[in-house]
Amino acid sequence: MADVREFDLVVLGGGSGGYSCAFRATQLGLSVALIEEAQLGGTCLHRGCIPTKALLHSAEVADVTRDAAKFGIEAELVGVNMPAVLRYKDAVIGRLHKGLEGLAKARRVELVRASGSVLDAQTVRAGGVDYRGRHLVLATGSFARGLPGIETSDRVITSDQALSLDYVPNRAIVLGGGVIGVEFASIWRSLGAEVRIVEALPRLIPAEDEACSRALERAFRKRGISTTTGAQVTAVRQSDAEVVVELANGHSLTGDVLLVAVGRGPRTSGIGLESLGVTLNRGFVVVDAHLQTSVPGVFAVGDIVPGLQLAHRSFAQGIYVAEHIAGLNPAPLDEDGIPRVTYSDPEVASVGLTELRAAERFDADQIETYEYNLGGNGKSQILGTAGFVKLVRRKGGPVVGVHLVGQRMGELIGEGQLIVNWEAEPMDVAHLIHAHPSQAEALGEAHLALAGKPLHVHD
Repeated sequence: MADVREFDLVVLGGGSGGYSCAFRATQLGLSVALIEEAQLGGTCLHRGCIPTKALLHSAEVADVTRDAAKFGIEAELVGVNMPAVLRYKDAVIGRLHKGLEGLAKARRVELVRASGSVLDAQTVRAGGVDYRGRHLVLATGSFARGLPGIETSDRVITSDQALSLDYVPNRAIVLGGGVIGVEFASIWRSLGAEVRIVEALPRLIPAEDEACSRALERAFRKRGISTTTGAQVTAVRQSDAEVVVELANGHSLTGDVLLVAVGRGPRTSGIGLESLGVTLNRGFVVVDAHLQTSVPGVFAVGDIVPGLQLAHRSFAQGIYVAEHIAGLNPAPLDEDGIPRVTYSDPEVASVGLTELRAAERFDADQIETYEYNLGGNGKSQILGTAGFVKLVRRKGGPVVGVHLVGQRMGELIGEGQLIVNWEAEPMDVAHLIHAHPSQAEALGEAHLALAGKPLHVHD
């Protein structure tokens, strides 16, 4: 018979949603067992957000070096040392991982380093021990999806393998034009690869506003990244020398590497959820407004819950569940108010409703939009970036969507989320003073224009 240990809360999974739930719960006086079979930090820290952004920064340094003469600096890009790039990436991950481990210890979280399986609504068995809690939180994360009939290999890879690739492919094919696909396409192009993207839907980053998709596609063409949209893959053939992708339109693409970037699936199979009676939908855990599953006392957070698969969403959900269990009555999370960033070059950042979704929700004649081109923004001209700020507003009412394209736009979306979540009207923001010269001024200028008093644009 297995040993039994009792806690207020048992959390299965130590990614962004799991560890945030555990840390917040101990702050609130609850005893917590956090069960993680791999490394604390999960996909975000080890196979997602942090490693990809480290590679993107190395890619940015390569671009800046290559273009240094434009800024009056004599420099030359001699080459890309991918093993050194990977060491830099791994060092960043290592420092953050060490910090998380220290926080877990400081928060008095019982960290269990073992694979766990759910026995009932209160018990997870891990490492031969039964961890029982008054509440159970599922936070098992996601995996890189594949496609039927396409086998992975040294040449056909997922994003997990791409993060450890110790060379820059000469010719890379990216299957999937969502966030993961365009970020890796941007990385490889900056590092010197010829890149082609194949997307089954009509445009890149299809979840974003259509204007953002068009701007990204234009920027990618200018950078030499070719894009084929509305294209179905019919076959993939690979040899020791190359990989060939056959398309339904009769065309074929040949490359050294094929990245399959068709999204991430929920890690919910094989952990006991079926026998527990938790309702699933295509593998995702169905939850209510409090993130409780169909089984009382069992909650789910993060990538296994339908919706945006974003680390900061998972983080917020983990905190919410801990506070709900502790009886603090936290405000439910608004999915529309969660900021989204694609960290390609240029970056695409957004929060709130796209123009299309706003028109569907409020009727098209009740929607007003405005685009402010970064060509009129001094700091953007200094950086040499192009793009825009697009606002979506209910006529006579608040701004319901902020959409940004350009370098460093991810750093502006923080103000954008305040505008949308606080239901600010254009004049509310127009009254604010933005530092000069800064890219944040573009947000101010866009709101000035939407408030009826444009300054740095033609009337």
